[in-house]
Amino acid sequence: MEATCSHLLNLLLSLLLLSPRAFSAGAVADTFSKGRNITDNETLVSADGAFTLGFFSPGVSTKRFLGIWFTVSRDAVCWVANRDLPLNGKSGVLVVSDTGSLLVLDSSGQVAWSSNSTSTSPVEAQLLNSGNLVVRNRGSAHILWQSFDYPSKVMLGGMKVGKDFWNGNEWYITSWRSADDPSPGAYRRALDTSGLPDNVVWQGNVKKYRAGPWNGRWFSGIPEVLTYTNVMEYQMVISPREITYGYIVKPGAPFTYIVLLDTGVVRRMVWDASARKWQVYFQGPRDVCDDYGKCGAFGLCDASAASTSFCSCLRGFSPVSPSAWNLRDTSGGCRRNVKLDCGNGATTDGFLLVHGVKLPDAHNVSVDRSITVEECRARCLANCSCLAYSAADIRGGDIRSGCVMWTDDIMDLRYVDHGQDLYLRLAESELQPPSPPSSSRPFPTALVVGASVASLAVIILILSVLVVIRRRRRPTISLSGNPTVPSVELSSLKEATRDFSESNIIGRGAFGVVYEGHLPDGTKVAVKRIIQSPLVDEGGEAFMREVEVMSKLRHGNLVRLLSYCKDGNERILVYEYMKNKSLNLYIFGNSKLRALLNWERRLKIIRGVAKGVAYLHGLSEEVIHRDLKPSNILLDDNWRPKIADFGTAKLFVVDQTDPTLVQTVGYTAPEYIMEQHLTLKCDVYSFGVILLEIASGRRNRTTPMLLSYAWESWNQHKINEFLDSAVAQPEPELMFELERCVQIGLLCMQQLPEDRPTMYVVVTMLNNNSSQIRPPKRPLFDSRTSSPLREADRSTQEASSTSRESYTVYLT
Repeated sequence: MEATCSHLLNLLLSLLLLSPRAFSAGAVADTFSKGRNITDNETLVSADGAFTLGFFSPGVSTKRFLGIWFTVSRDAVCWVANRDLPLNGKSGVLVVSDTGSLLVLDSSGQVAWSSNSTSTSPVEAQLLNSGNLVVRNRGSAHILWQSFDYPSKVMLGGMKVGKDFWNGNEWYITSWRSADDPSPGAYRRALDTSGLPDNVVWQGNVKKYRAGPWNGRWFSGIPEVLTYTNVMEYQMVISPREITYGYIVKPGAPFTYIVLLDTGVVRRMVWDASARKWQVYFQGPRDVCDDYGKCGAFGLCDASAASTSFCSCLRGFSPVSPSAWNLRDTSGGCRRNVKLDCGNGATTDGFLLVHGVKLPDAHNVSVDRSITVEECRARCLANCSCLAYSAADIRGGDIRSGCVMWTDDIMDLRYVDHGQDLYLRLAESELQPPSPPSSSRPFPTALVVGASVASLAVIILILSVLVVIRRRRRPTISLSGNPTVPSVELSSLKEATRDFSESNIIGRGAFGVVYEGHLPDGTKVAVKRIIQSPLVDEGGEAFMREVEVMSKLRHGNLVRLLSYCKDGNERILVYEYMKNKSLNLYIFGNSKLRALLNWERRLKIIRGVAKGVAYLHGLSEEVIHRDLKPSNILLDDNWRPKIADFGTAKLFVVDQTDPTLVQTVGYTAPEYIMEQHLTLKCDVYSFGVILLEIASGRRNRTTPMLLSYAWESWNQHKINEFLDSAVAQPEPELMFELERCVQIGLLCMQQLPEDRPTMYVVVTMLNNNSSQIRPPKRPLFDSRTSSPLREADRSTQEASSTSRESYTVYLT
């Protein structure tokens, strides 16, 4: 409400600050065309009053320029037309030419500036509410020219900087020469697109300051963005066509803009309506550590460590020139103490965790967003040129993903709040604990002491557990850094389920029976009693190993394990209770039940399941569910999906050998059926089936029926015929999302595992509707196995193999 009032006040002030001529009979509005010239004493005002276009003189200069500024603050000039050729005197005029160009003419009629737009039809110019001046054919929405494509020193909401690779366009902002001279100055701020996107301020060809590589949510060196997400949202587009960055101002938020000063300083300004002045929300460089290359190669800058000139060498490195460092010249950087051991396909090298930093200069790094951080580590270790690696994306919260690898010097590294983790490659001998340094921020020592304390805690915990086991013969599973999963007495579970009464059964499966249980405090739980099978050995070691793995699973889209019981031949798991039971009841039930899941709920369920599976795949052990299906997806009170039944019989870890084959007809990937080849992509296939079932309300009893129907409906743009008829036809916006979902489901069910996206990519596609998605390959079928042929249509494969995934991400 306050933001809305603030915005209304801004608009009122805008009207009050308009020149008197704006209210006269000859005043112009937000649009003009040929024959309606804008003279020096006239202005053009956007429809909402936020922006004004007219002639002005900057600072103490008497020169005249055509520009656009915030109406509430005439000094906040956003764009200048004739910045290279100022006018003398107040006789300038803005006109529309016969050929469709905007022209600024001086007193003699000479052209001081031109938009160079052309049209054979009548055109009009309009100042939009975004501050963008556009030229278009009268009555048409197609823009022939716009000021946003020719930025000055200011970046407004709705603008973008970066590169368009198809036509070679690049957008960046350039400082003024001085506060009195808007001609191009010494600094420019451009988006470096050669590795991870990074906003860089250049002085000529010299880097002066970096915002930090894009981490999926913000530029890693600007954690301040977390404090003003109520004002704006980031927009980053990464696709084969373009890599661009921008932001949008939230409705009702105060005015804001980014400006590059003539000193090379970048600021985000926000209008304080009550004080009627601009507030600085961010400024970069913010301190000495933001000066590019302050500590040189392999140096680490700490803004709180003045006693060491703010610089230190990373562990395993020493100053290249100790004498220069003694004189506080740290720009020469550091060099490695011990040579890395890499060659002949083997290495003893390891990695040092450098925590909480702005990632180093990512120019020309290697980026792969489709793999996990664990895969990144292995890839870096196998590459003798790889010096460090990090996650490329942190949008998963605690689940990092993607891979960025550095093969050049680690440059411009500093500590920063909410910083990221960098894994630095070191020789084995350098990974040993060093002697405590005297730095005010003892990074390496903190890690080693922390590890020692953690180790001691683990030892004490293990000893305590052993004592409990000896005394009570009742184990408790506890993992370092994870919550404890307690064991419970069999007698208490019998009491909770009325001695496993038939009337308490709420579910049955191939590996167990699930009972509704009531704890003494009234809490409902789901008690799964495992049916004895070859997967549960006599001593229970396999069961306990599965409980240990499950104790690490903590995610909002996974059913949480509360406790367990191992007593004689009894193997029991106790889970949180899900009121709305399983998904299959609603997508395959009667029309009334199916209608309970409207399209909004179905889309949320699809996204939730995807996040849960992506979480499983993102764990260090890469947990594979192996039996994803609607009956194993439960719904809580708020219809949030939670994946279940990922325990005892079906949980699999990639370091496990000779897994027992687990198959459910209609959900099992072809390579697992035919070759027993188990990878994370098997879960991706199963997820694709579930997605198509949720959308259609049809079971995948015979794969060709659902898969072919989905393909034909998507390929012929008849998704409405594919959707569940028990639910009302969706609105156009939802129809668009559902069509994307079907396309994603088809991609997940591609015949070859390498053609399927990872679950992290699936989550990205499901949550970014403006991203492009590559077309799936046409499925062909084998009538003997009711599964797609391994030899897909080659022409279709080749046509789609050139497509690459792209996405747009938003920070909210």
